[in-house]
Amino acid sequence: MEQVGAVRDLVLGHVDALKAVDEAMRAAIPSLERLADVLGLARSRRINRGGHISTYSYTVHRAGCRFVSDNDNDTEVDVDVDFAVDGSEIFDLWRLRWYGLSLPELLDVTDQGLRTAVRSLQPLLTEVRPGWFSVAH
Repeated sequence: MEQVGAVRDLVLGHVDALKAVDEAMRAAIPSLERLADVLGLARSRRINRGGHISTYSYTVHRAGCRFVSDNDNDTEVDVDVDFAVDGSEIFDLWRLRWYGLSLPELLDVTDQGLRTAVRSLQPLLTEVRPGWFSVAH
């Protein structure tokens, strides 16, 4: 049985990692108003669909972007996010699970454990469509 606290910490870690990615990308690309603008920059070819910015490598995909951060201990933390039509950052259980598996002390969790953790974090997190979540603003 998974410890609810550890799974909650994983979800909160993902939220914090998204904030860190947002801050690093905005510092590196001053024209970014929000992280979702990376999609437009890549589609207009003002940046490559993949590359390295600040301490992150990134890969733009259909509806979002995957960011990989280098850590001091030679591990890479993987943060994948999609963007809603309004530009808000959204993620599903798969992305949370993948993040947990990329941590230096990997945490392999079940979907049920993640659902329980996400529900316990309302109203910080909002379910924007079934199985997809966003940080409330």
